[in-house]
Amino acid sequence: MKKIIFTALTLSILLSSCVSQKKFADLETLHGQAKVELLDAKAELQGCLIDKDHLAELNASLKEDKARSIKQVEGLTVLTQSSSDNIKDIISQLNEKDKYINGIRDAMTKKDSINLAMAFQLKRDLASGIQDEDIQINVEKTVVYVSIADKLLFKSGSAIVSEKAKAVLGKVATVVSSRPDMEVQVEGYTDNVSISTSCMKDNWDLSVARATSVVRVLQNDFNISPNRLIAAGRSEYVPLASNDSAEGRSTNRRTRIVILPQLDQFFEILEKKVE
Repeated sequence: MKKIIFTALTLSILLSSCVSQKKFADLETLHGQAKVELLDAKAELQGCLIDKDHLAELNASLKEDKARSIKQVEGLTVLTQSSSDNIKDIISQLNEKDKYINGIRDAMTKKDSINLAMAFQLKRDLASGIQDEDIQINVEKTVVYVSIADKLLFKSGSAIVSEKAKAVLGKVATVVSSRPDMEVQVEGYTDNVSISTSCMKDNWDLSVARATSVVRVLQNDFNISPNRLIAAGRSEYVPLASNDSAEGRSTNRRTRIVILPQLDQFFEILEKKVE
C-alpha cells in the first residue's frame, strides 16, 4: 500500500514538474515573440520618426516653394501690369501720332484743294482778252504760280507798271483778297542782257525794282495787306530758256507771283498738339 502511495506521489510530482516546464517553455516562447514584436515596434517607431522628420523638411521646403511662387506671381503680376501700361502708352502715342499725321495730311489736302480752286479761278478770270503764252498758271504741291511776261507789265528796261498791266494785276488781287491766309511773293526775272543806268546798276537792281513795283500796285491800288507781300529779285540767274535767241530772252524776262501758305501757319500745324 505504501508502495502504491509512494508511486502515486512520485507520478504526481513528475506530472506537476512536466506541466511547469511546459508552461515555462510557453512563457519563454511568448517572451521571445514579445521581444520580436517590441523590436519590430521600435523599428517601426524609428521609421515613423524618420518619416516625420522628412515630412517636416518636405513641408518646410513646400512652404518655401510656395512663398517663392507667390513672389514670382506677384512679380509677374507687377510686370504684366507694367507691360500692359507700357503697351497702352505706346498705343496711345501711336494714336496721337496718327492723329497728328492725319491732321497734317488733312491740312495739306485742304490747302491743295484751295490752291486748285484758286488756280481755276485765276485761269477763268484772266482768260478774258489775254493770250495764254503771256500768262502761265501752275499748281505745284501747295503753291500757286502765276508767271506774267514782262511785255504785259513793263516797257523795255523799265520798272514802271503799265496801266494795261494793272488790269491783269487787279484780277490776281481779287483772287488773293479772297484768301487772307495766303502770302504773295512777287519775283522779278531778267534775261542776261546787261543794264546800267543812273537808276539801275545791273539786272539785280532791275529784277528787284520790278518786283517791288508790282508789290506796290497790289498794296496801293488793290488794298492787299502789305504784311502778306514779299518782293524778291532773281536777276538773270534762273532762266527758263536759252538767252542765245530773242525768243529765249523774252521768255526769261518775266514776273512770277507766288501764292503760298504762310510759313508761320505751317509751323503752327507742325507744332500743334493733338487734342
